[in-house]
Amino acid sequence: MTLSGTIFDIKKFAIHDGPGIRTTVFFKGCPLNCWWCHNPEGLKAELETLSVRVRSADSNSPHADKKEIVGHQVTVETVMEEIEKDVIFYDQSGGGVTLSGGEPLMQEEFLCALLEACKSRRINTAVDTSGYARWTLFERISGLVDEFLYDLKLIDDEYHSKYAGVSNELILENLRKLSEKEEKVIVRIPMIPGITDTGLNLEAIIGFLAPLKSIREIDLLPYNKLAEDKFKKFNMTSKLGQLPAQTEMELNDKAELFRVHGYSVKIGG
Repeated sequence: MTLSGTIFDIKKFAIHDGPGIRTTVFFKGCPLNCWWCHNPEGLKAELETLSVRVRSADSNSPHADKKEIVGHQVTVETVMEEIEKDVIFYDQSGGGVTLSGGEPLMQEEFLCALLEACKSRRINTAVDTSGYARWTLFERISGLVDEFLYDLKLIDDEYHSKYAGVSNELILENLRKLSEKEEKVIVRIPMIPGITDTGLNLEAIIGFLAPLKSIREIDLLPYNKLAEDKFKKFNMTSKLGQLPAQTEMELNDKAELFRVHGYSVKIGG
């Protein structure tokens, strides 16, 4: 039987999903349910029919809805055909392939097969993960992953359960273990105004990371309107509402909190 997986998008020439020019493959399905999710159409693991809002030619009714199937069943070979089209750009820029989502670790066999295929072709691999998976799976893929893009949202477990839908205990423990194994990890913090970007939360993250000596790189991911637009597009209800984006000065001030502790910080992915 041919191994297949479920994805909802492949983005070419991505520059915010790891180093260099990359192809990002978005796996469908996520165990978290973050209020600010940029890809709400990727939360459910199965293919689904969603009502999509589109602009109408009728000026009296500027928007109309149409049904759209979200998600595709694909084979490893099909995805690799798309990935290999851009090898020259990976080689020139130090880029490669990022497996994102959703949560790619939810599709273990398909993820491993894609990583093995990339490794056999000497293509750099990154896995963008929430960290919410059993440790044995991290152990299984560690030799196939060049770097983990590890989302770290909130240190307070009560807040994490509220805003992300699950406890962060497993997430924090897996990050400790990755550090102990000295895996290449870039911690990515979504900067959600008033929730994750507070001084209290950022200082708590610094305190948690302090003993993890092998983790020295931080990406601060600025809040933008993509999540709000996506929820509107798919006629979904957002718990977050509308939030203001941070200014460049605000983001630089928050980055400095990490830099004074010796971290290399990038604003954006």
